Amino acid sequence: MASIFSKIISGEIPSYKVADTDNFLAFLDINPNAKGHTLCIPKKEVNKIFELDEKTYLELMSFSRKVAIALEKAIPCKRVGMAVIGLEVPHVHVHLIPLNSMEDARFINKEKMSSEEFNDTVIAIKKYL
Repeated sequence: MASIFSKIISGEIPSYKVADTDNFLAFLDINPNAKGHTLCIPKKEVNKIFELDEKTYLELMSFSRKVAIALEKAIPCKRVGMAVIGLEVPHVHVHLIPLNSMEDARFINKEKMSSEEFNDTVIAIKKYL
């Protein structure tokens, strides 16, 4: 069965897309730790990050780096943190989280955002890509 991320890639489920290439997609987390929390994924559905072939792994890290640099310019924060956990969705994903405190890195404090705020955030990040 296709993961929720594969359904986002196919357009079956809508998302707030930040960056899109032939092999990777970055979109805002709909249940963000902080404003701008972005997920970077390979379009090929693979369960665990270390199951990726080395080329795809390195390309995912490069793609994530570009998105993180744009994110840090667009969203006021001390730095952008990165986490790869992958327990909830069986599809490799890199979390990029704007951090102002260690609390922002915890997956228990969530930011509430409206559709307009999500759209404005996408526009702000894309400006730097």
